[in-house]
Amino acid sequence: MFASLSDRLTATFKNLRGKGRLTESDVNSTVRDIRMALLEADVALPVVKRFTARVRERALGAEVSQALNPAQQVVKIVQDELVGILGGRTRPIELAKQPPTVIMLAGLQGSGKTTLAGKLGRWLKDQGHTPILVAADLQRPNAVTQLEVVAERAGVAVFAPERGNVGGHDAVLTSGEGTHSFGDPVAVARMGVAQARARQHDVVIVDTAGRLAVDANLMQQAADIRAAIEPDEVLFVIDAMIGQAAVDTAHAFQEGVAFTGVVLTKLDGDARGGAALSVAEITQRPIMFASTGEKVTDFEVFHPDRMASRILDMGDVLTLIEQAEKAFDKRHADEMARKFLAEEDFTFEDFLQQMSAIKKMGSLKAMLKMMPGMQQMREQLDAFDDREFDRVEAMVRSMTPFERTHPKQINGSRRARIARGSGVTVTDVNQLLERFGQAQKMMKSLARGGGAGIPGMPSIPGSAKRGKAQPQRKKSKSGNPAKRAAEERALAQRAADGRASAAAGAFGLPSGGADGGAPLELDPANLPKGFDKFLGGR
Repeated sequence: MFASLSDRLTATFKNLRGKGRLTESDVNSTVRDIRMALLEADVALPVVKRFTARVRERALGAEVSQALNPAQQVVKIVQDELVGILGGRTRPIELAKQPPTVIMLAGLQGSGKTTLAGKLGRWLKDQGHTPILVAADLQRPNAVTQLEVVAERAGVAVFAPERGNVGGHDAVLTSGEGTHSFGDPVAVARMGVAQARARQHDVVIVDTAGRLAVDANLMQQAADIRAAIEPDEVLFVIDAMIGQAAVDTAHAFQEGVAFTGVVLTKLDGDARGGAALSVAEITQRPIMFASTGEKVTDFEVFHPDRMASRILDMGDVLTLIEQAEKAFDKRHADEMARKFLAEEDFTFEDFLQQMSAIKKMGSLKAMLKMMPGMQQMREQLDAFDDREFDRVEAMVRSMTPFERTHPKQINGSRRARIARGSGVTVTDVNQLLERFGQAQKMMKSLARGGGAGIPGMPSIPGSAKRGKAQPQRKKSKSGNPAKRAAEERALAQRAADGRASAAAGAFGLPSGGADGGAPLELDPANLPKGFDKFLGGR
């Protein structure tokens, strides 16, 4: 969503590189470029004015003029201010001291409230809670049915005593001549909370009705529901693709229902994303969650600092680590580490396990875009087909158990059989085996302390020269605890780097830089704590 904004800001900062000091003219030019980038991204004008004023004031201050690298200091200032307008800090749900915790969803029709109710319920269930969804949207046609379907997919309970509007008529709160009434949403919301207490659900999520535009009836109904159930959290659900209209809509709902937090939906879209950078600053309410796809699992806690890093093409490695810890089995990860250190062959069976874990984490393309500097490789990433996973898996599963553990024994006739069984050509099978062989060599070379000449990997100082490896006496562990800990960290880092490059090579992913030549080199000292666990699949 923030691709255009990220490109503009990255290009702006490139102009500052190599300058030993920044003049007022340099700062003004940079601030002007930032202003244009934000306006083009549909950020609200008042937010842009305040943001650029703060950046200019700090950039002309002592923290930049006295910095050893002024350009990097300006980037740091912009990052800090982006975190500020995105909310400043991660704000969790405030649970009630006496269950159930009541969460009310409010927003315009089409913003994704009903789908979000299921996603939030699934997320709370994964956190150990027992949520229940309450169908209080009796106006929109088949809204109750949709909530029931979403709840079933999420694996959570739903309370729907009224069927709501199933005929496509406009619902009203009171019945009368020539009008249609489909139940009282206030009474449904109240009964839903009572039902949660009776069935010992500790969280209640109330899905309310929306309108195509803000109007008095919408606000009155939402205000009545809020007064009836006294929710602990009122979440304003807003479409991240709404653009400049986000400001007026947010103001209206803030005055009408006094929401306590914001949820952004459709954050995976290709719109310019100005709503995300405007709502928190305008309303002074935190963005708490973000919906990033159509699946019930495409839902995440909103971290302002991580989102700012994504916008500035610094990646979001911490989110990747969290996803990896959920997806990778610790026993398999420990076995892989043992094989690596023992210089045992990496087999196709191991390959299937690693591939299965990566698929659990979601789209490989989306994960790679979270890596630092990957915006420079956007064209290669966009050209990469996630279905390559399925083709590779089909080829591996067409092998016999013997062939998976002994890939060197796969001769011409076996390759032809594998190609027929997986619906690919013999050339595709040959390429897979060639890439897999290279991955095995890389892992063995790194396990011995090598690394020179490996594509996509920087040379390790003191690595072995090319040619036949000479047997070396194993170095005994140091008696100094601090020195021994440093040696173990260095060994773990080599192992993590080896597994990362081997996996990339086996999948046929690009291991070079944006131009396909020079490798992308990341300084381990600048990576977040725990990044080696992600690379190692632990």
